[in-house]
Amino acid sequence: MSSTTDPAAGRAEIAARTLRTDRWWLPPLFTAVGLVAWVAYATVRAFMQMWYFVPQYNYLTPFYSPCVSTGCIEEAAHFGRFLPDWPILPYAALTLPFLLLFRLTCYYYRKAYYRSFWFSPPACAVAEPHRRYHGESRGLGLGQNLHRYFFYAAVLISLINTYDAFRAFVTADGRFGLGLGNLVLLVNVVLLWAYTVSCHSCRSIICGRLNHFSRHPLRYKAWQFISRLNAKHMQLAWTTLATLAITDFYIMAVSAGWISDLRIVG
Repeated sequence: MSSTTDPAAGRAEIAARTLRTDRWWLPPLFTAVGLVAWVAYATVRAFMQMWYFVPQYNYLTPFYSPCVSTGCIEEAAHFGRFLPDWPILPYAALTLPFLLLFRLTCYYYRKAYYRSFWFSPPACAVAEPHRRYHGESRGLGLGQNLHRYFFYAAVLISLINTYDAFRAFVTADGRFGLGLGNLVLLVNVVLLWAYTVSCHSCRSIICGRLNHFSRHPLRYKAWQFISRLNAKHMQLAWTTLATLAITDFYIMAVSAGWISDLRIVG
């Protein structure tokens, strides 16, 4: 029998693709289904161009923030309207590409889609079907090195989301208001910050080039905090996908009139 691996790579020559007897294929399968489902939902919502804002309570879904198209509702355009209103152009076209690239180049997401879609490798101790392995040394893989710069863009977008969340505490008539939508927006933005700053690039930026932590105690404290978050980066990556979808769906449901916002104050 011929080997399923390349002998020149120094791997053991065995006929079987793997000796694992557990259901190793379930995690990459669930990952693929989850990512495809989320991308499908986000794509539909980004191009729907309706039910994204609740004027009475200033609820703006993150999928449309900042709303900078001339087709945006004026009250939802917190930073002006200057992009053309084209059906093929999302209302938040200024930020959505950077958010997508930040997630695509994220260290965890690379592992997730490399295993689930490219089978490189599909699981530990399972031979990959590719005859050659180039890693991220050529082609589109080189773009993964831009992750640090997409991180800066993600920080700026998180600031915009934070502004949206706090602006929503002021109702259309200028009074303080608090509803379930406010709590949903607030929880979402807190988790988005946790995911963003738990990024490996952020950890490296904070203290990656220091030789003596003792000379930079504040940066060291920040690095320790980010390192603890970094250990939960995978969980935060999935949690924020869920909170983004939940936040968007809740605002869509209130905007469309399917449900009423549960008001606590105002």
